[in-house]
Amino acid sequence: MHIIKIGLLTVLLGVTLLFSASGCVDDGDGMTRYTARNQHRPGIQTVVVPIWTRGKDIYRRGIEMDLTKALVKRIELDTPYKVTKKDRADTELTGTLELVTQRTLSFNPDTGQPREMEVNFRVSFEWNDLRTGKNIVKRKSFNVAVVYLPDAPYNENFYLGSQKLMEKLAIRIVETMESDWGN
Repeated sequence: MHIIKIGLLTVLLGVTLLFSASGCVDDGDGMTRYTARNQHRPGIQTVVVPIWTRGKDIYRRGIEMDLTKALVKRIELDTPYKVTKKDRADTELTGTLELVTQRTLSFNPDTGQPREMEVNFRVSFEWNDLRTGKNIVKRKSFNVAVVYLPDAPYNENFYLGSQKLMEKLAIRIVETMESDWGN
């Protein structure tokens, strides 16, 4: 019985060492799988986020203002950058809400009413360094979608669905503000 315990402990120790040794591997190709360093770009402290624009075929009023507010909130929460006025900013994040679509994913067979709806935003945006004039990030036709439930008991409407989408879109855009993994 004592030999079995020692053998089991040896196996567990070997497996633990194997997994801990493989935690940060560089295969010689310069690609590091894990890092503890800051994922935000050094030298940038402030960003200005002017109100985004709406595409010519978007008729929902105020949606660009709500998206801008969601972006400002997410930048302040998830990054070390401070949102400020343009004359004090190191960088500027501008964008256009190009397309808003919604479609029915499924119907309630009893009522014929939509059970699940999907709302999708397509945006294009740029993050520019105001000090150098260089483009940091540029994305065209960046799509994000969420599903909302208009059927009882949830009774969500387009407004609630679009609010969820704006939060998700803001998170995705702020993720693009992180440093490239290779740098």
